[in-house]
Amino acid sequence: ERPTMAANELKAQGNEAFKNGRFEEAIDFFSKAIDVDPKNHVLYSNRSAAEASCKRFKEALDDAKKTVELKPDWPKGYSRLGAANYGLGQLEEAVSSYKKGLDIDPSNEQISAALKEVEENIKANEASDGIGNMFKGPELWGKIASNPQTAAYLQQPDFVQMLQNVQSNPSTVSNYLQDPRMMQVFGMMLGVNVMSGEEAATQFQKEGEPTGDSCCASKSCCGGDAAPAPPPAEPEPKAAAAKPAEPEMSTEEKEEKELREKAQVEKQAGNAAYKKKEFEKALEHYTKAMEIDTKDISYITNRAAVYFEMGKLDECIKDCDLAIEKGPSLRVDYKMIARALTRKGNALRKKGDLELAIKTYKKSLTEHRNADTLKRLNDAEKELKDRKEEEYINLDLCNEEKDKGNAFFKEAKYPEAVKSYTEALKRGPPKRNEEAYKLYSNRSACYTKLGALPEAVKDAEQCIELKPTFAKGYSRKGTAQFFMKEYDKAMETYKLGLEQDAENEELKAGLQRCIQKINMGNSGMLSEQEQKERQAHAMADPEIQGILSDPIMRQVLQDFQENPKAAQQHMKNPEIMAKIQKLVNAGIVQVR
Repeated sequence: ERPTMAANELKAQGNEAFKNGRFEEAIDFFSKAIDVDPKNHVLYSNRSAAEASCKRFKEALDDAKKTVELKPDWPKGYSRLGAANYGLGQLEEAVSSYKKGLDIDPSNEQISAALKEVEENIKANEASDGIGNMFKGPELWGKIASNPQTAAYLQQPDFVQMLQNVQSNPSTVSNYLQDPRMMQVFGMMLGVNVMSGEEAATQFQKEGEPTGDSCCASKSCCGGDAAPAPPPAEPEPKAAAAKPAEPEMSTEEKEEKELREKAQVEKQAGNAAYKKKEFEKALEHYTKAMEIDTKDISYITNRAAVYFEMGKLDECIKDCDLAIEKGPSLRVDYKMIARALTRKGNALRKKGDLELAIKTYKKSLTEHRNADTLKRLNDAEKELKDRKEEEYINLDLCNEEKDKGNAFFKEAKYPEAVKSYTEALKRGPPKRNEEAYKLYSNRSACYTKLGALPEAVKDAEQCIELKPTFAKGYSRKGTAQFFMKEYDKAMETYKLGLEQDAENEELKAGLQRCIQKINMGNSGMLSEQEQKERQAHAMADPEIQGILSDPIMRQVLQDFQENPKAAQQHMKNPEIMAKIQKLVNAGIVQVR
């Protein structure tokens, strides 16, 4: 008992450090707790979260795997696993991890939201192929070698490997956004100079005043996928072989064949009656077929289909079970067994036994993966989830949980507040609670305090969607975006909020903070690390990727660098200038 108490004390200290953003300290406490209690899955989960917050995703992945190993039926373990996969750029693995978590807890909102984010990120990566086309082809290596600023990079094995990875797999580009060499090469391909934050500061101090030129600070590139292999050639037609003589049949085999033929006649008659909805006749024919030929389960499954149409669900399930039981001993096609299981699942669902129907559909899919069965499974799971959510709604308990959340927030117990607000949303979801937007706003504030900024943004967006006139929702979102160093997005959010409440002091102050940070970035006054983080966030934005992958905009950026006369013409185009301003605000292009 004493070691457990010691582990719990260390865990509590780790949790406190994590809440206050002291992630390295939290890792140390959780590690000490693990030394005391190495079989405690929660400790590995917490350390994984802290390691992910420090961008140490490899260690976070190892701890998440250990969590799942110790507690395979705990959904949070798969959430940690998905987060680590995501941080390492393993997007498909992240999707798989999150889906495993949802298999255990289909109603888990946090995992559902994380899965949606990864899937959206996969789509965004696909959109980045336009930038990657700039890095395709062998001529890239010659350009790098002939440029005095980049030639030395080819002597560095890690850079060569990095570039090869980007060329072969565009989705890995996000792994290299922080590398200044990649930023330098990207600038070379655009035909513009690239400056780091410190270089920009030095240049600004030297020149005294900004000029109309711009320099690109982009750091992303990727290569296109390899072309798919051509289809195999059709084989040459061969001369038809002589048909072998059929072997002589025994008397027993002849009798079996005759019985099968008779049974098939009954089956065809049953099919015809079924199509005409003459179900009693269909039952009679299928039953006769079953009696004549006991080695074909298709007659049984067909009779089950008739019972289903007649609403005799118990009889349908009984026939399906009979077919499933006989199938293996008769060595029938696994697709037939899967069909019987799916039909049984349909009957169970119609009876209202959704949980057993879901299990049956899943078993069918292990026999044969069929799109129709998969759709029925998804529909049944959604129906069960909706039913449970509806049964769980209680507005009185919703208000109690909201009050608990407010009290926890005042005491700075933010994880407990998140838990209460989440429970309040389950008890009073938007479809039944007109003030649900306030719960999303409050939970967003908690996430911001905990440093879970993407979750804070999502809750704020949900708040705004439910109540577009609620100024606090815009403030919540803008604050989270500001801490994510997405100053351009935060500025737009604050502006939208001021359209709803022009006198809101909180929104005004937030807008001024964003403008100040953007101006500092353009003047080279941000630290090197701040500038890198700002640019990395910007390069993950699909809108920024779209601008940089546009051939016209690449020419515009080059003209601003080399052709002032053409640049003057571009400045007259409001659409182009809006895109330029977007790049400036995001820190991708710096004005000097």
